[in-house]
Amino acid sequence: MNDLPDISEPASQQPQPQGDAWYLSTLNDSQREAVQTLDGPLLVLAGAGTGKTRVLITRLAHILMQGRAHPGEILAVTFTNKAAREMRERVAALVNRPVEGWWVGTFHATAARILRKHAEAVGLKSNFTILDADDQVRLIKQVMVRHDIDDKKFPARAMNGILQRWKDRGWTPGTVPQSESIATADGAALAVYIDYQDELLRLNAADFGDLLLHGLSLFQDNPDILREYQKRFRYLLVDEYQDTNVSQYLWLRLLAQEHKNICCVGDDDQSIYSWRGAEVENILRFEHDFPGANIVRLERNYRSTPHILGAASGLIAHNEGRHGKTLWTELNEGEKVRVVGVWDGEEEARVTGDEIEALHSKKQSLNAIAVLVRAGFQTREFEERLITLGVPYRVIGGPRFYERQEIRDAVAYLRILAQTEDDLAFERIVNLPKRGLGPATMQTVHRLARAERISMTTAAARLVETDEIKPKARGALAGVLGDFTRWRKDLATEPHPELAARIFEESGYLDMWRARTEPDAPGRIDNVGELVVALEDFESLGEFLEHVSLVMENDDSSITDKVNLMTLHGAKGLEFDTVFLAGWEEGLFPHSRTLDDSGTEGLEEERRLAYVGLTRARRQAIVSFAANRRIHGKWQSAMPSRFIDELPAEHVDVRSPSGLYGSDTSRHGNSWRGGGINDRSGRFSGSPKHRPEGRWRNAQDDSGHKETAEDDALAIGVRVFHQKFGYGRITARDGGKLEIAFEKAGSKKVMASFVEAV
Repeated sequence: MNDLPDISEPASQQPQPQGDAWYLSTLNDSQREAVQTLDGPLLVLAGAGTGKTRVLITRLAHILMQGRAHPGEILAVTFTNKAAREMRERVAALVNRPVEGWWVGTFHATAARILRKHAEAVGLKSNFTILDADDQVRLIKQVMVRHDIDDKKFPARAMNGILQRWKDRGWTPGTVPQSESIATADGAALAVYIDYQDELLRLNAADFGDLLLHGLSLFQDNPDILREYQKRFRYLLVDEYQDTNVSQYLWLRLLAQEHKNICCVGDDDQSIYSWRGAEVENILRFEHDFPGANIVRLERNYRSTPHILGAASGLIAHNEGRHGKTLWTELNEGEKVRVVGVWDGEEEARVTGDEIEALHSKKQSLNAIAVLVRAGFQTREFEERLITLGVPYRVIGGPRFYERQEIRDAVAYLRILAQTEDDLAFERIVNLPKRGLGPATMQTVHRLARAERISMTTAAARLVETDEIKPKARGALAGVLGDFTRWRKDLATEPHPELAARIFEESGYLDMWRARTEPDAPGRIDNVGELVVALEDFESLGEFLEHVSLVMENDDSSITDKVNLMTLHGAKGLEFDTVFLAGWEEGLFPHSRTLDDSGTEGLEEERRLAYVGLTRARRQAIVSFAANRRIHGKWQSAMPSRFIDELPAEHVDVRSPSGLYGSDTSRHGNSWRGGGINDRSGRFSGSPKHRPEGRWRNAQDDSGHKETAEDDALAIGVRVFHQKFGYGRITARDGGKLEIAFEKAGSKKVMASFVEAV
């Protein structure tokens, strides 16, 4: 290695190329092309599991080893500090010496580094402070007070989300489109934005979004500064280009105009973060932005089996907005993607848990198993099942179900019903949502409770009869105490799941989340709905609360081998031997909210999310869907996801562990009972070559109404038996659907084919 150039020397002259590169022998042909194409713009379309990171590292090393640039002339940007750190370490290991003075980091860290050097150009000092999210919200609250904006109608945290979204799009207060400013927060957001930015400058501060927004303005308004960095960076490398937002895209495009040696690595088929501001169009229009660009496709997959790749490729082929590529592998054929239909979410969790237990008994590591869901609320039933089985698990990307903020809040409402002396529950929710009960009021309640050795609820009830607290606070406290008393009385006569659902509405707790605009707010509402579902599994509120306490204690941190539960969004970049993909049903996946908000673009992103999920699997991928699912405490019949319909038949094995639709399906075949699905309604149009005929739609039809001699036996008033819900009487009928008042389960809507007269 003595012939290596001195890659740490300052850039004083044009670097000269060196000899042949030994490290290229470790690459396949496409990877080698991506590494060796050093002149001009290059887009590397890196399919899932195709060695993207190796290409990035080797390309950086190749530029240095060939003397094409010195470290200080290379800019490499990533999305995480971990990725940036790994890049530094692996490049240094490859060139066998430290690499000093080069630019590698996240977008925001790199922009901040440039901004500190030229802070005065944007009205800041070089020692400016970067505010965290809490500080941002506090400052926005102050601005909103000056504008007399109701924090209850437009919460400061939601307002901050709006401003950050505008910054991600590269909009300063002076460039926000009029249509956007008028339509957002009744036109109040723009006024807040203007004053908020002024306050930041006065405080010599910037928020996270400002780092790129100021960086973009710095380049746009100061050609000399832009020119300095354009000349400095001979090579630009960008990781995960499909995840860039507008500000990042514009910032990069400006920097690349001098040498035009920009290499963007990404996969349009894995663009799943539009809700964070990511624009898939950035990667799709690369050739337009950089005429004459080379495109290299990394298509050889080193992770998954041919059947998994075939299923994923057939699915994503239904997207129109994409660069085409075909993944292939030299791995053994392996198992087909298994599709399992079950009765409901509880059975889905049971079947999945039992299979995980079986895999573990065959010595498969739990760390190599993942359950991927579309929405966070879905983890609850899997958590419950794994706890029952004694199988250790972890929730990746967030807390366990009962540890989530909104679940702790909701459970606190229920605890105060069951136990009026529960001071911790009282403190948590007495002013949640905000009711005007400030610190002074709560200190008075505390003081009386301690002095009299009584509960805070009792102390509060006594105080509302006095003048110890201000009239407004007294009225608010009396109101919430009255609600507690009323709900506690209702508990004696009303089923506890129904009462809980009503409490979460009447208290204003759900409205509080509905008013928030953060991307996770709808998911928090869904989680509270799932809590109501969980309540139905217990005879009393007390039993449920005891169960929650036991679950919260069930976490042995000393165990390292655990099943991984996470959302599909959280799974990107990870891989596992066995992946369970749960809840593939219309309305849940693709999610109805995404379809309502974003139409065709939303559908294509949901399909990309399904593709990401499938390609996390190395050896086994199991897709499951339920015929019925409880959403917000209500049973809903579910239709299998159109994405199941789009999986190529030759790569899929259909199974139904419990005779879901009245008959077992072929263990090795590819069809449910009956004929084709695509000739039923035409709802899911698409290329027939990607559609396994005669499987999913007909399964739903088979579970529906068929004219039989037994129809008359299922008339209104007839007593029937249902395998899950027990005995009940039919109260209404609509074709093949029945509404039945069950003796224990309450009123449910079920299919006629699932009950028998008794």
